[in-house]
Amino acid sequence: MSILEVCLEQIVEKLKFDENGLIPAVVQDWKDNTVLMVAYMNKETVKKTIETRKATFWSRSRQSLWIKGESSGNTQEIKEFFYDCDADCILLKVEQIGGAACHTGYRSCFFSKVNFDGKTEIVGKKFFDPTKVYKK
Repeated sequence: MSILEVCLEQIVEKLKFDENGLIPAVVQDWKDNTVLMVAYMNKETVKKTIETRKATFWSRSRQSLWIKGESSGNTQEIKEFFYDCDADCILLKVEQIGGAACHTGYRSCFFSKVNFDGKTEIVGKKFFDPTKVYKK
């Protein structure tokens, strides 16, 4: 086992994964601190993310590993990797390559703003049309 593999095992052992073997990961722009998205990671994707410096997650709906941007080209290069005081949540600071982090085409998944008058508005810029990017 290499030194990196030993270190990765030690890091993963510190983290607290839920009963499904997952831990939430908040993804934030490393320059302006915009929260881009939230996804889930398992032990394998934590290791892969650290090894490759490419945001890699676990898809709960597809039950498979996915590398952010493998379909859209909007990848995330890891600049910093943190975990919280309880070791039950990860924060990834990334450089968003391409304009959008959200599969709907927006820069951030958090583009629906609830105003205190009870109305919702769409904020943010849409970078692509998902029907043209994600062909089934």
